Amino acid sequence: ADADDEGAGREDEDDRDSADEDFNPPGLDSPSRLARYVRESLQTMYANRYEQRHDEYPHGPAYMPHVLTILKERRPDLFRRELRVSPFTFDRVLAHISDDPVFANQSNSDQMPVAEQLAITLFRFGHSGNGASLMRVAAWSGYAKGTVLLATRRVMTAILRKEFMESAIRPVTEEEKEEAKRWVEAHSCRAWRKGWLMVDGTLIPLYTQPFWYGESYFDRKCNYSLNVQVWSISHL
Repeated sequence: ADADDEGAGREDEDDRDSADEDFNPPGLDSPSRLARYVRESLQTMYANRYEQRHDEYPHGPAYMPHVLTILKERRPDLFRRELRVSPFTFDRVLAHISDDPVFANQSNSDQMPVAEQLAITLFRFGHSGNGASLMRVAAWSGYAKGTVLLATRRVMTAILRKEFMESAIRPVTEEEKEEAKRWVEAHSCRAWRKGWLMVDGTLIPLYTQPFWYGESYFDRKCNYSLNVQVWSISHL
């Protein structure tokens, strides 16, 4: 039995020696050469994002260029159906955010046009369900899904600037308030003169129940949503 154990141990050592010999690439007879080989192999590996060639997705023609050129000029109604705003509103928003620093970079490669980034964002916000999925927006715009997310983040960064918010949403002046009261009185009766504001609301459905206080978002339509209310002057 002892002889068998010694023989088995000798075979294990021979196997380890053989494995070590197979592992060492030729010419790496010193630790420094082995370290260099490992370092260069890692650099080569990290220089490529994927080790294996991936299947390319067969992209179709993008529809966004048609919306921003043909439909915007010839069919404003269809333009509004795609982006949920009129061409006039689109151009006004574009003029306000085009110079925002978020659309500038220090790279030699320029960003995509701001108009296209705004169109991507409006298309996403104007659709719900599968129509607002990254795959759907990417196919509509012709850009990758990561670019869709990046464009949306840039546009929202520009829109949520304090300067833009103050220029787009401001308190009503006393002159505007008095004009709205006169309009209400002329179109209804004197008793309703002080009802010079109009209020409207809408529900924005959420993808899933929020983690914090999720029950509070459950609406009368049995969905989880945000309730947005807009106040406007009556005669606008």
